[in-house]
Amino acid sequence: MAVIALNKDNFKAEVLQSDKPVLVDFWATWCGPCRMMAPVVESIAEEHPELKVCKVDVDENPELAQLFNVMSIPTLAAFKDGQLSGTAVGYQSKENVLKLFA
Repeated sequence: MAVIALNKDNFKAEVLQSDKPVLVDFWATWCGPCRMMAPVVESIAEEHPELKVCKVDVDENPELAQLFNVMSIPTLAAFKDGQLSGTAVGYQSKENVLKLFA
């Protein structure tokens, strides 16, 4: 499944109203650790169809970053049933990211 780009207009429908657990990657184009995290996030999207995987560019969507108190990037946020269920900051292994949904 492709990674979905989020903004303030589609966040509610794609994340809060999703019938699947959702992984949200808060990132920016200039962020080195974010670029390192991108292949991990993309492989999760391909290998785990039971999850919806999305990305938020914090420079283009500062209101979403502020809403979820994103102070450092990359920040990965796990949502289940429309509720934030876990977060991880900085580069993470695929295993650590998937533990957010355990």
